[in-house]
Amino acid sequence: MSIHTDPNRRHDFVLLFDVLDGNPNGDPDGGNLPRTDAETMQGLVTDVCLKRKVRNYVEVYSEYEATEAEKERLKIFVEHHGVLNEQIRRAYVGSGLPVSEPVSDVIKEEKVLTALRNLADELPSAFAIEDEEEGDNVVSTLTYSGELSAEELKEEYKQLEEFSDWKVAKKFVEGLVKKSGKPAKTGQNIETAKQWMCANFYDVRMFGAVMSTGLNAGQVRGPVQLTFARSIDPVLPLDWSITRMAVTEAKEDRVNLQTMGRKTQIPYGLYRGFGFFSPFLAQQTGVTEEDLALFWQAIQGMWELDRSASRGLMALRGLYIFSHEKRLGNAPAHKLFDRITVESGSNAPRSFKDYQVVINKEDLPEGVELTELV
Repeated sequence: MSIHTDPNRRHDFVLLFDVLDGNPNGDPDGGNLPRTDAETMQGLVTDVCLKRKVRNYVEVYSEYEATEAEKERLKIFVEHHGVLNEQIRRAYVGSGLPVSEPVSDVIKEEKVLTALRNLADELPSAFAIEDEEEGDNVVSTLTYSGELSAEELKEEYKQLEEFSDWKVAKKFVEGLVKKSGKPAKTGQNIETAKQWMCANFYDVRMFGAVMSTGLNAGQVRGPVQLTFARSIDPVLPLDWSITRMAVTEAKEDRVNLQTMGRKTQIPYGLYRGFGFFSPFLAQQTGVTEEDLALFWQAIQGMWELDRSASRGLMALRGLYIFSHEKRLGNAPAHKLFDRITVESGSNAPRSFKDYQVVINKEDLPEGVELTELV
């Protein structure tokens, strides 16, 4: 085991990356201009942006490189265009927990009962018709377990549309489903679901998550925490006009074919961010050596999977990891970070060559080791 992949150690790290003629992290409230500190004009990249890139890398790694056994632990909770409540529901289903309150209703109309009996083989297994004798009469009840999601129900309903009996029974079935509520919240269920989420979702295990928006799976504080990344020097946000030499539809005016648009970027910026890994939180979420190794791999490779014209040329320029012998740490993080300094030799830097990274390896605190990854 390498020291920097040991989840039982505390790790503090410095991240250097740069962008040439691109927008590393646009602000939607500012016309998508690159984010800046209004007082110093230094560029900013949010921790959320960096974690998104890590998630995307892990997702691609899981699909193309991971073994079948690894894939089970590399699901992504905060997926692009994903539905968080559906992800939480997977924890309940996977743990065998009730996802909804079962409900039943007496079928009073004979035509509805006949229609449901005709559809018995077509209805999802979550529905069941139960008959009970009450004196000389037989009372029939439709029971719904509540286990199907809204999307699953929609798909089941669509398949039933081809049966004429469904038109008769549809209103009764949909009314029954609406009566099905959420299961009673218990601390044990929440804890069981939370442990399932940590075991199966890489980003929950590493970054933590709030998972109480639907079926409650609690909250997890992740062992990996990142700061905003800040550029070494001030950056100059630019907003360029661009044109499209075509029209959208044939009926549009062909005389003036130019459609105006905008493109935002900075000429160059070298950014520095900081991160922290807690062995105590890692123990709670179940982080393994393989998880931590994959995180460092993602930091090094995520820029290569995130290419686009709007981001220009982005690259990792340095990853410096201070690993502590003691779980509580052998030195304050800020003092270790001060050992990585970046000096500029230009008033208007336009490449990484305009900077010099100075690493002070002398007299490192006892129990601290420095690993350089680029």
